[in-house]
Amino acid sequence: MYNLLLTGLMIDSVLIVIAVLMQPSKQDDAMSALSGGSPDLFQQQKARGFEAFMQRVTVVLGVIFFVLALALAYLSSH
Repeated sequence: MYNLLLTGLMIDSVLIVIAVLMQPSKQDDAMSALSGGSPDLFQQQKARGFEAFMQRVTVVLGVIFFVLALALAYLSSH
């Protein structure tokens, strides 16, 4: 059981990295990345389409990662 959960955690870790790298950039240019913000800081736009899908996938993978990590910690302590 422990090895199965550990394998699932490693696969989930790789999928999280892939999901984060696939998300579109929110920065306009390199200067705004260095300065820490852009002039339209308070103009929030809701994510749509692919961006919204990737955000949901990342959240679901993060929750799975957290649950698997807790299960592994519980199994290793007993």
